[in-house]
Amino acid sequence: MKSRNAPLLACALAGAIAAAFAGQAIAARSAAPLEKIQAVLTSPPEVPAPITRKTPAHVVVDLEMVEKEMRLDDGVTYNFWTFGGTVPGSFIRVREGDTVEFKLKNHHSSHMPHNIDLHAVTGQGGGAEATFTLPGHETQFTFKTLNPGLYVYHCAMAPVAMHVANGMYGLILVEPKEGLEPVDKEFYVMQGDFYTEGAHGEPGLQPFSLEKGIDEKPTYVVFNGSVGALTGDNALQAKAGEKIRMYVGNGGPNLVSSFHVIGEIFDKVYIEGGSKYQENVQTTLVPAGGSAVVEFKADVPGNFVLVDHSIFRAFHKGALGILNVSGEENHDIYTGQQHDIEYPEGVPQGSQAR
Repeated sequence: MKSRNAPLLACALAGAIAAAFAGQAIAARSAAPLEKIQAVLTSPPEVPAPITRKTPAHVVVDLEMVEKEMRLDDGVTYNFWTFGGTVPGSFIRVREGDTVEFKLKNHHSSHMPHNIDLHAVTGQGGGAEATFTLPGHETQFTFKTLNPGLYVYHCAMAPVAMHVANGMYGLILVEPKEGLEPVDKEFYVMQGDFYTEGAHGEPGLQPFSLEKGIDEKPTYVVFNGSVGALTGDNALQAKAGEKIRMYVGNGGPNLVSSFHVIGEIFDKVYIEGGSKYQENVQTTLVPAGGSAVVEFKADVPGNFVLVDHSIFRAFHKGALGILNVSGEENHDIYTGQQHDIEYPEGVPQGSQAR
């Protein structure tokens, strides 16, 4: 005689089997390999295009360290140690949740071993322990981007301060999963302080001064590796009405930057490169080894001056850049000079003839 519970048992068994297969399907999907992508790296002040994908990827970063003589000021050169051949180093853009396969090369012509500490990495030394790289060698490690934000990377080879002072720093952006709000222009600006044996402007190849570095008395304080890197033909370009985002970093090794754009107010500042922002900011502090993201609308045309508002650094040591905004005047916002008249001597204020 058949049990009256047989149909119920059969249904339960069928359900269990279906659930098992469903679980296997989900596990198979979750275990599917991530799409492999080669990271696009850019030289300052350029920034890679925003990330449009909605899922994590396996991102391969290839970065080479090169020691090279380059311009520091007019008539002045310096033996920079670089990531990607520029100061600051190449801009790296990834997404929260990505798996990053990081390959670090040290050019055959280098005289020193180098490594990299990425502040975006959760792990010993930020990758420094895994990337001790001799000249002519390549090292590799892999990490997962757990936290969104704008992070500094730098060489952490002893003596660390010397490697950083010679230009070994850059920025890595970890976009949040939901992405960033679209803007019209993005720029990469990073401050650094340099210590030369010669005085400011003294011509020729200038060696590094350890004594000045220890005393924290820089000869030069500059944006993007040299005096004038963001002026003249190198000025940043935008149009009136465009929304601007600047990824601002400070390699140090010693000074804190008081970043300001003369004639603009930052609509948003993501303080220290984090997720929270402050609104309507005039000047923001960017610590050595830190960053900030600033956003503003270029409402009117003109030349807007980027400075470290510790102002002697801007006009006497080089921490100055230009954002050239072209377009139609908007006199409702700013008129420019309306008159220039002589103020009569000896006439009390408010008593001039009308």
